[in-house]
Parts: sequence; structure tokens; C-alpha cells
Amino acid sequence: MSDTATVKNHAAFIWSVADLLRGDYKQSEYGKVILPLTVLRRLDCVLDPTKAKVIDRYARIQGTIENVEPVLRSVSGEGFYNIHPLDLPKLLDDPGQLAANLRAYIAGFSAGAREVLEKFDFDTQVTRLDRANLLYLVMSKFAEIDLHPDRVSNLEMGYLYEELIRRFSELSNETAGEHFTPREVIRLMVNLLFAEDADVLTKQGIIRTIFDPACGTGGMLSVAEDYLRQLNPGAGLEVYGQELNEETYAICRSDMMLKGQEASNIAVGNSLSDDDGHAGRTFDYCLANPPFGVEWKKIEEAVRKEHDKLGFRGRFGAGLPRINDGSFLFLQHMISKMKPVDEGGSRIAIVFNGSPLFTGAPGSGESEIRRWIIENDWLEAVVALPDQLFYNTGISTYFWIVSNRKSPERRGKVQLIDARDLFVKMRKPLGEKRKQISDDQIAEVTRLYAEFAASERVKIFPNEAFGYLRVTVERPLFQTWRLTLGALASLEKSRTWKKWLEEGHAVIADELFGASGPCGMLWGQEWADAKSLQLDLITALDGSEVPAQVLKELVKQAAESDPAGTLQTARGGHPLPDAGLRATENVPLPAVPVVWEQDVSDRLGSTSYVRAVEDQVDADVRPYSPDVWVDFDKTKIGYEIPVTRHFYRYVPPRPLAEIDTEIRDIESDVQVLLAKVTT
Repeated sequence: MSDTATVKNHAAFIWSVADLLRGDYKQSEYGKVILPLTVLRRLDCVLDPTKAKVIDRYARIQGTIENVEPVLRSVSGEGFYNIHPLDLPKLLDDPGQLAANLRAYIAGFSAGAREVLEKFDFDTQVTRLDRANLLYLVMSKFAEIDLHPDRVSNLEMGYLYEELIRRFSELSNETAGEHFTPREVIRLMVNLLFAEDADVLTKQGIIRTIFDPACGTGGMLSVAEDYLRQLNPGAGLEVYGQELNEETYAICRSDMMLKGQEASNIAVGNSLSDDDGHAGRTFDYCLANPPFGVEWKKIEEAVRKEHDKLGFRGRFGAGLPRINDGSFLFLQHMISKMKPVDEGGSRIAIVFNGSPLFTGAPGSGESEIRRWIIENDWLEAVVALPDQLFYNTGISTYFWIVSNRKSPERRGKVQLIDARDLFVKMRKPLGEKRKQISDDQIAEVTRLYAEFAASERVKIFPNEAFGYLRVTVERPLFQTWRLTLGALASLEKSRTWKKWLEEGHAVIADELFGASGPCGMLWGQEWADAKSLQLDLITALDGSEVPAQVLKELVKQAAESDPAGTLQTARGGHPLPDAGLRATENVPLPAVPVVWEQDVSDRLGSTSYVRAVEDQVDADVRPYSPDVWVDFDKTKIGYEIPVTRHFYRYVPPRPLAEIDTEIRDIESDVQVLLAKVTT
């Protein structure tokens, strides 16, 4: 029987168990029973040939050595073992004690295997099945299936388990997208991740490592492993991952166990906090579909602590994104896992929504993270994907390809690929997923990426094309001072005025500043400078005990911007800026070599940067406002990646005559329908 037939037949049989659960379980809950029992049956079959030897050895060494695990693992010949005297079929011999015996059997596994079943929370399902009188029926079904390695290889078992995961994820549309990435999306992603390394990966005996910090059910790691196996059966791919959700972690880790991978390479916990399960390790490849648009408030304290204390010695030195989207934290985490260039370097593929492309003003966490990545020449490509590709969101998504070992022709450049219209409509939507990418379209995007040639779908830009200078343009301040009801109202809202009244001066305030008071004669008048107004106020008040702070506040509130007023200057004679007329301009970065480590202030003060700013201001602003100047102290460097803008295609509006004709036709149709209704 072929590999494909074996997988399909076994999957169909296991899937038939779901019929027993119908009514007592929702469809979305079937996996809580079937997946852990599939794992349990496979482990049972794998251990069958050496089970008796393990039990015998355990009986002889029990109590004589502290750590029996290495010895028993050696006897079993696997990375796990079981010391319970029964196996799954024999558990059925005592139906009345099946639940208790099954729990004892599970407790007999070695720590790693037992942990997987605990993370599934399988004990809860044992109780539930037992109460529904389903435990014996379900266990009987699983005892019938033969999953011995000589019947179902590790490769076939991996495919079988993946098929079950896919089916259960599709049944649970509302949560599938949290842990399950569509397989055609992963295939495209893996193609791009490995595209530059085809020559290396075909070498006999090559071994590479790959890491997914948000591995979910392990689909990305599985597809990557399958890709390399097809490319080079003699190559080895060691997979590593981490997953926050315990049940999903159990699925991923059990998948690794069933395939013969080192299951301990899958860690549980939050990759971004202190629970990094692979701290200090680096990998040849990293890939992820992290949660995007999800706030990271729960781990904010740990992340900010690392950012503040360690800087670039930690993972988040470049900056922190806004609290409502932590996807950029995952990319920084993955970059920290890249091998140094002298050790071969690394490549990263990650799925993002549109936010990391452009969110954040110059100097913000997001902009600084983009600047750090691009100025280090790590960003290799961005691929714009169709919308409605994922189960739990219909928004547009993007692949980022990041590498610290770019090929010579890619150095200093970023490739943008527009694949937004490369999709086929699905006959039946799955949640928000209404589109998929066909095999031919996967091949087309892979070809566009590998060829690295500009076309209608491909744009290639130098790194600096994504950077800009946000410059502040000032205009001189001209002011006039007027005592108006508005100025008085602003004075009364000030803290200085309120404090004076709280000290018991409300009555005298009304007397002095009211319309009939000594200052009343000044209302409506105009002054050319603050000093003149202040002197007139002092004269009008004629020695009244009004604090100098109150008079100063009134003079401040009386000031108005007025083009016909007096130019205000600083002590050195330079004009003061009018904050109300302040504007910002975006100036493209000059095409000069950039070194990330270079101090930003040195760069902004360089001749090339100053000239670029002044040239643009001369061209765009000074023809209309000759007296403007640039406040270079406020200049900031920003980076954004406007993918859709670069692929915008202008579509001219239809001729008015054509629109008029269409409207008249519609009106005629409406009249006909109305006539039918009224007759």
C-alpha cells in the first residue's frame, strides 16, 4: 500500500470514531478526544516490542538508583517508555475499572510523554467519556487500529497526524486561525525561506536547524521538514519551537514524538517573556505566523525590563511597538536567534498584517525597529498576499523575508512583490478563509522572488528609499496684545488665577477686573508688546495688591498671533517661531552609505543631510513663505514600507456619458418594476 493510501485509510478509520462522540461532544471538541488517543495508541504500539524488557529492568533497578529514566529509555530504544504492566488492548479486559486503569497506564509513561498527555488535559476527557458511557466504546475503536512502526512509518504517522489536525482545525473555524496556518500559505513561505539555499540544501548529509517561536500545532515546522526531505532525502532538519497555549503545545510536541523528532525541542511558555525556552540558542532558519493585532500587556513588565536594562544586549534594544500589537516583538526575538555571519548567518520568514509596514511616526518604537532592520541591511523582501487567506481574519497579510546573509545582488536592496491577486476562490469558505493560493501560483511567486528582476509585480528599491527625514519648518512669530473677553476667560481657567481666588480674593478680583473696575477701561485696546501692556495694567491697578503672577498670566493670554503685529525675537535677535504656523515636511533620505551604529545626531548634521533638507524646502516651501527656516534640532529619521503605494495603478473614471446612460437604464428598469407592482 502506498504512503498516501496508508495515511488516508488510517485517517478515515480514526475519523470514524467521531461518530461515537456525536451528541455528547460538539464537532469543535472532537479533537480533544481523538488527538490524544491517537498519540496514546502510537506510543503504545512503538513501545510494544520492548515493553516486557522495560518492565523487567524497572523491577530490578527500582530503589537501587535515583534516576531510572536514562536506563529505561536505553532499554526501550526510544525517547520514552512505560512501566505499567498493561497495554491499551489489555486495559479493555476490565471494563468496570477502565477509567482508573487508563489513568494508571498514563502515569506509567516517562516524564516527557506523560507531560504531553497532561497538557492535552486528557484526564478531563476520560472523566467526561466515562460519565457518558463512551470510554469503553472509544477505547475499543483505538485498540483495533495497528500503528506499529513496521506498519506505519514515522513519516506516514506524521502525515496522518497532520491530516487529523487539519480536519479538526477546519471544524473549529472560530479558533483555527489562532493555531493553524493554511498549508498552502506555509508552503509558499517555506519556498521563499529556502529559495536562496537550494545548492547548499542538496548536499548529502547536510543538517540544518529551524525555529518557530509561535509554533501552534507545528504545521510550519512540519512543512519545512517535508520540503527539505523532498529536496534532499539525505538532509536533516532539526526543528525547534515554542508555544504558549498548552493544548496546542501538546499537539505540536506529540507530532514531533510521532515523527521520531526530538520532542524536547518544543518548549511551552511565552517566547517573549522570561520563559524563552531556547535562550542563548541560534538557528539557521526561523519562521512564524505570530498573533498580530494582539496586545502584549500581560508581559509588558518583563519586556520593558529587558529593553531598559539590556538594550541591544537583549532582544528588544531597537524599540518597543505600541501595546496593542506585539508582532514586532516576535521579529526582534527571531533576529536575536540568527547565527552570526561568520557562522553562516540565518534566514527568517514571518507573517505580518499591514501595521508593521507603516505604523508609528519617526522616532516611535515601530519606526525605530524598521530603521534598525533596514539600516543593518537585513530586510530582503516583502510579499503582499491576498486578503481572506486565514481562518480567523479577512485582512491583508504580508511575508517579510529577513536575512543577515543576503546574496551579493540583494545587498543594499529590498524586493517588493505584489501577489494580492494571485489566488483562487474556494468553493466553500472556512471561517474568514475564502481564498487559497494554488500550486501554480505558489510556483509563480517563488519564481518572481528568485529571479529578483523588476516587473509589473516586482519592485526593487535601495534601502534608503524607505527612509525619510521628518523636518520641522518654522515661521516667525508676529504678535499683538489685546485685552478681550476671550483673554479674560482664558485667565480665569488658569491655575494661577484659581489659586489667587482660593486665597480669598474673589471679591477684589471682580472689583479690579470687572467691566466697571480699574482695568475695564483697558478692554478692547491693543498693544505692540507685552511690556507696554504690563505697564498700563500696573498703572490702572494703582498699587492694588494683585500678584505679579496674575498680571503676567493676563499678559500671556492677551497675546495673539497677528501678521500685522510686532516681530518677536529671542535675545540674540533671531525670530521666535510661531507654534500655530509650525509645519512638518518629509524629505527623502539622501543616497549615501548608512551605518546603523553611526550617531543619529552626527548623521543629521552631515552636509548631505542638511543639503537634502534645504534643497527640498527651497523647492517646496520658500517660494510661498520666504521667511521660513528649518529647526534641525527637531529633525527625526523615520522608516516605512508603503507596499501598496508602490503598486498603485491609476484607473481613470468612466466617461460621464457612460454613467448617465447606465443611470437612465436603471431608472427605466425601476419604472417597469413599479408598474408591475401597482397594476
